[in-house]
Amino acid sequence: MQSRTPVPRAAGRPRSTTADTAILAATREALVELGWSKLTLGDVATRAGVAKTTLYRRWAGKNELVVDAVAELFDELRLPDRGTLAADIEGVVLQFAAILARPEAKSGLMAVVAESVRDDALRERIRASIVDRQKRLVLEGRTRAQARGELPPETDPEEAARTADLIFDMVAGAVVHRTLVSAEPADETWVRNFTQVLLLGLTSLSQTGVPPT
Repeated sequence: MQSRTPVPRAAGRPRSTTADTAILAATREALVELGWSKLTLGDVATRAGVAKTTLYRRWAGKNELVVDAVAELFDELRLPDRGTLAADIEGVVLQFAAILARPEAKSGLMAVVAESVRDDALRERIRASIVDRQKRLVLEGRTRAQARGELPPETDPEEAARTADLIFDMVAGAVVHRTLVSAEPADETWVRNFTQVLLLGLTSLSQTGVPPT
């Protein structure tokens, strides 16, 4: 199913952040109780206490609404300052795994990823709302580690951007596969082992100076 192109919103009253918060919370609640297939915008509107037209002024359809509802969960992620790069990575990966274990995140993310296979616009929304927004954690962690002297500075902006993309892909891909595909727990032992493998790769990359392709 292709996403409908939203009609540009006319000038008028500012968009209500209170309504947005209620709608996204209602979407997650409906995901848990009804599942992806039975979730409708009408049900979400009723739960949020808003008119159905309010949803359509903000979102093109169910796909986009669920992406934003799940993205709001991932915005809760924070990079803890535990004193070392390894400990910081372990902290944020444990947070990430805990969010993915939540029924609303699990069902919502799996559903929109499946839909995005045949919907280019939806794939771009996932990239903008979830992937690109959460790359901030990689950039923050790398800056902090460089300030501590744990990672060397990177003078080439393009290479630095490619490295950040690679790190994000490795972390996100491994944790999503572990928790959602393999349905195995990303517990402290797994996270510690994964972090050691990741750091070995980062050390090798910084020593060789070979940019990822």
